[in-house]
Amino acid sequence: MADKIHCAHILVKTETEAKNVKARLDKGEKFATIAQNVSMCPSGKKGGDLGTFTKGKMVKDFEKAAFALEKGQTSVPVKTQFGYHIIKRLE
Repeated sequence: MADKIHCAHILVKTETEAKNVKARLDKGEKFATIAQNVSMCPSGKKGGDLGTFTKGKMVKDFEKAAFALEKGQTSVPVKTQFGYHIIKRLE
């Protein structure tokens, strides 16, 4: 298992918004475009790109979901104290 991964995410307030984002992705919309339009995180301006990070750098539930993804895979909505994330593993 990798100890350093590269991910992007889209952060929204509600589970409903997160499910809508996931549905848009499943229909083929570009992750970066959706991130720029709806993400509450400053990373949204960069298409949601969080860069590379190691274990222990992100909140537990986010990290667990991110490290479970295969390269190119997108998560289901993940709830943290910040809201709901859709995470995409880039590398």
